[in-house]
Amino acid sequence: MKFKAEIDVMPLDALLDPQGKAVSGSMKNIGLESIEGVRIGKHIQLYVNADSKSTAEAKVEEACKKLLSNQIMEKYTFSIEEA
Repeated sequence: MKFKAEIDVMPLDALLDPQGKAVSGSMKNIGLESIEGVRIGKHIQLYVNADSKSTAEAKVEEACKKLLSNQIMEKYTFSIEEA
């Protein structure tokens, strides 16, 4: 079976996000003062061939831990659906 995974990787809440801070500051410059607290991360989409959804979830979890996120500085969430 083929599964589609949607993964979001974000900086940990306790860490400074310089890119998000810069964008947040720029919001004021373009008249969007009501927008604040911007945090910028990455979105990853991938496909997994697996026998079951639980096996696909385990493979995505492993990919996130070993390659797609830096667990010292980032957190991740993902969802999986049959493709």
